[in-house]
Amino acid sequence: MSDPKPARCPGPLESRRAFMRLGLGGMASLSLPGLLKLRAENAARPAAQRKSIIMVWLPGGLSHLDSYDPKPDSSSEYRGPFATIPTKVPGLHFTELMPRQAGLADKFTVLRSMHQTAGGHPAGSLQMLSGDPDTRDKPQPKYPDWMSVAHYLRAQQGGRQSSLPNYTSIHPINTSYCGPAYLGDAYGPFTVAEDPSRPQFQVPNIGLEDVAESRRLSDRLALRRSLDRMERAFDRRHELQALDEFEAQAASLLISPQARDAFDLEQEDQRTRDRYGRHRWGQQLLLARRLVEAGVEIITSSLHGPQCGRTQVWDDHAVDHHIFEALRFRMGDYDQAVSALIEDLHERGLSRRVLVVVTGEFGRTPRITFDRSTGAGDASGPAGTLQPGRDHWPRAFSNVWAGGGIEGGGLIGATDKRGEDIIERPCSAHDFLATLYHHLGIDSSRVTLQDFNGRPVPIVQNGRPIAELMGSA
Repeated sequence: MSDPKPARCPGPLESRRAFMRLGLGGMASLSLPGLLKLRAENAARPAAQRKSIIMVWLPGGLSHLDSYDPKPDSSSEYRGPFATIPTKVPGLHFTELMPRQAGLADKFTVLRSMHQTAGGHPAGSLQMLSGDPDTRDKPQPKYPDWMSVAHYLRAQQGGRQSSLPNYTSIHPINTSYCGPAYLGDAYGPFTVAEDPSRPQFQVPNIGLEDVAESRRLSDRLALRRSLDRMERAFDRRHELQALDEFEAQAASLLISPQARDAFDLEQEDQRTRDRYGRHRWGQQLLLARRLVEAGVEIITSSLHGPQCGRTQVWDDHAVDHHIFEALRFRMGDYDQAVSALIEDLHERGLSRRVLVVVTGEFGRTPRITFDRSTGAGDASGPAGTLQPGRDHWPRAFSNVWAGGGIEGGGLIGATDKRGEDIIERPCSAHDFLATLYHHLGIDSSRVTLQDFNGRPVPIVQNGRPIAELMGSA
């Protein structure tokens, strides 16, 4: 329904300040020692050596027992129907759902002892992505996620290194689970929401092909910068700094052939596209590889949607999915896409610079539950059908780490014979975050940010980098 009131178009200064009031990050700042240290480290590092992270997010939580931590000797109350298979690493077994990853397990490390303390999707995700210790679900983040923090710190280190957005989200994570919080929207992601497997896939507002139009836009931008310098002279609070970064990125995307080429999957070898899979998840991860190769440093890609089954996430309660049918339904595409990404990074010489981490917010209950379906669909019987499921389980779950200079073929931690509790090398959500920051060259033990009240907040509160995942320089 249309708005009966005509929209009013505010002037440039008024609209810019209104945008700032919506949260464009004027309050956040590094502690001075942390900023000086980061700038010194960044100055000593050539741009080509700056590290990148691709985080593959599994919203809802993958069952660790039916994937990376099978328990074939447990009772039928716990054990799923899937056979275990050997991997390329002696003594390491996965379930039969992941034959491709099993065949290249020497190129990544499995951490079987991740845990956090929140049982709900929002709170669990916020623990993993921002370190928020609160176990209560909330509608929006209180703390900025690690991606926004890293993006902000990179901007403080020396600004953007190219026309490409330094933080990109391909099929973005639910905004209730992550966000820039008090850093402001300028440090959120450049979002690619469209399906990159579509034949006519194109990211809007990227790389004008009309040379004359591109030149005219460049001229207008030069004029705008001159006006901004005059305006800034009267701007005592420096409110426009974050917005300038935001607008500069948008303008660069409009006129940059480099950006257009990086997002253009049609330039990719067709055999490589087949290798990743001609489906949404496969092309998402291929696009992620193209972007890190072009210089993007922070990428998230959420694997959700129709490929998951009826509820479009990995949240396999019995009322939503027949969990074992759901896993069979989705794991072929998952296995293909993730294995192609890991192998491709190794073959292209990117495995030291680029870290891949695959995780969700938690695992699933080791004990199988039964309930009646609330509706028919992919991987779910008609309403009323009694079917198996697994519920939320933050006490122990698995994630995968590849590249980043990490020695492949590793196995970290262990759970008990049922997969319920960690019995070896527990790693927390804070350790998870500290490890990601370490890969990017950020010492999370020293860096604080100021919140809206001016209080210094550590970017990681109680975590340390996981030594086995720190990789080599």
